[in-house]
Amino acid sequence: MLFFFVSRDVDFLEIMKILVVTEYFYPEEFIINDLAAYWVSTGIQVDALTQIPSYPFGKVFKGYRNRFFSVDSWNGINIFRVFAVTGYRESIIYKLLKYLSFAITGTLVAILKAKRYDRIFVFQPGPLTLALPAIIAGWLYNIPVVIWTQDVWPDSVYAYGFRRRKLFSWFLDALVSFIYSHCEMVFVSCEGFRKKISPYSKEKPIYYFPNWPSVTSRPDGATNPQCLSNKFNFTFAGNIGKVQNLENVLRGFALASAENKNIQLNIIGDGSHLDFLRKMAEDGKISSVVFWGRKSLEEMPEYFHGSDVLLISLENKPVFNLTVPSKFQAYLAFGKPIFAVINGEVRELVEHNQIGITADPDDAISIKEGFLRFYNSQADSLNMFSSNAVSLKKKSYDREAILKSMTALIAEGR
Repeated sequence: MLFFFVSRDVDFLEIMKILVVTEYFYPEEFIINDLAAYWVSTGIQVDALTQIPSYPFGKVFKGYRNRFFSVDSWNGINIFRVFAVTGYRESIIYKLLKYLSFAITGTLVAILKAKRYDRIFVFQPGPLTLALPAIIAGWLYNIPVVIWTQDVWPDSVYAYGFRRRKLFSWFLDALVSFIYSHCEMVFVSCEGFRKKISPYSKEKPIYYFPNWPSVTSRPDGATNPQCLSNKFNFTFAGNIGKVQNLENVLRGFALASAENKNIQLNIIGDGSHLDFLRKMAEDGKISSVVFWGRKSLEEMPEYFHGSDVLLISLENKPVFNLTVPSKFQAYLAFGKPIFAVINGEVRELVEHNQIGITADPDDAISIKEGFLRFYNSQADSLNMFSSNAVSLKKKSYDREAILKSMTALIAEGR
């Protein structure tokens, strides 16, 4: 069963108070904004504990000051903000300090503010340490804590290059076990996370709630497609880091474009690996690669509509093979064929549902062949991929169904 639904009295929802704990919140663009806004629309009182906005550039957003503590509001939500360590895009040390900073300052604020809430909800798209303020406040005031895990620890830590040393692994396992065992419920965004987390959760219930599309077409269909080029356009959109495996994608595209000048690769987004990829494309004289930079969620429909195929890729590591990046659901919403340069769950979804073509993420030749297969596909095949993508989105990633089921479970509590 995809979702678990519990009916709940409407009057209770209207008086329920939820504190959202997350490192990222409006104006940073994450799905938690949509979830919190939905709760407000149902009558739930929602506040958020987060940092000063700085993602993804590692710089404080215009209009904000990096104070130790400040309060602002959005959509009827009080936002409690704590100091954010900046400069983390270029420095792993600053990135670790950012995580540690929120764990400490967030805990202080949570102890002062959390007592009046009925539930604490943790949105975890990154380090699990961000849950510590919620766990400590929940324990102190006997408040049920629910976590929505988007990045499974400790596997992600090792996937990003940290070595499995005995003392370090013991500490990580103890931290993960402490956090999950003190949650009332665990939500996972990917079904494969369940087996990884269950040894740490001490039989606490784990429910699968995937992300719904964060970018969708306008209801009136008035979006104007962006004219990317008069070629056959492949588009990657999202964070541009090393784990997105775009180095191998570029290698495969270089081979494909050498054989066929009528294809173009569009890379939309920003991240720590962007400058490296630009230099790689320049040094390799890959003229048919266009870096568009970061675009807002409001702008993205134009680029998706203007693309022939949407590309998703991740490094070939065990934890990433369990992951379904949120861009996958966004791609489905636009009914475009998907080129999956990835192994694991996403590859299985693409192949089983016939929504595109897959390639070995470690093999430039396989990636090259995928680009050329798409270009040489008949219109009927591309239309079939598109139709199947829309069907999968409706069946498995329906926003309203996910929101209602998730909210009902949180309201049920313990």
